[in-house]
Amino acid sequence: MVVTFPTGGAPDILARTIAEKLDPAWGQTMIVDNKPGAGGNIGAEFVARAPADGHTLVMGTVGTHSINGSLYAKIPYDMVRDFAPVTLIASTPNLLVVNNDIPAKNLQELIALAKAKPGTLTYGSPGIGTSVHVSGELFNSLAGVKTTHVPYKGRQMAIPDLLGGSISMMFDNMPSAIPVVREGKLRAIGVTSAKRSASAPEIPTIAEQGLPGFEATSWFAVFAPAGTPRPVVDRLHAEIVKWAKVIKDSGAKAE
Repeated sequence: MVVTFPTGGAPDILARTIAEKLDPAWGQTMIVDNKPGAGGNIGAEFVARAPADGHTLVMGTVGTHSINGSLYAKIPYDMVRDFAPVTLIASTPNLLVVNNDIPAKNLQELIALAKAKPGTLTYGSPGIGTSVHVSGELFNSLAGVKTTHVPYKGRQMAIPDLLGGSISMMFDNMPSAIPVVREGKLRAIGVTSAKRSASAPEIPTIAEQGLPGFEATSWFAVFAPAGTPRPVVDRLHAEIVKWAKVIKDSGAKAE
């Protein structure tokens, strides 16, 4: 299972959780292989060129299989023709979080700060073309502000700089952002979904704080190389869906 970003982010967590469940079911080890770079394009291309036998998969993202096609002038694979979709794994909103030293406590205060100091607020992302990056640009557009994008090779490179104050804010994936917020290390400003998240209903959406129409979500799905035999894709689908449901149900009970 190729993950197109470094360890520690939502795609990596999902891939490793599923691999752990599938190992005993299949009687063999599923290796999670992180191949980051170019907004996920490097890892996605690797799988697109792999033998179509069901032994090499990719944890695709909204970036690798949607956004990048319109953002990059040329990508080294065709998002549709080069892959056989296996199954959607999860979707999640992003959470706008800021360094605790940023004086803004809500979205309107953050917008006012950004307008007072154009270009000085910075937001990190795991790379150009990710939903985290696009969320930041959507914020700039709808709020009429200018914040500066700082791309990293992955989330785990950006978070230390955010905690240390080298960057001001980030639209992090909800599953990875919530624990840091609840530890008090970062301040949550708003959720990027149209409605509040059941995982943190106390955090308002960005839309309800004065930016109507603001909505940006991430999704993660498993793909095999194009040409993978249908029986193989069907078996992969059945097994992954079964264990993804178990993982989801366990998470819901834990909440």
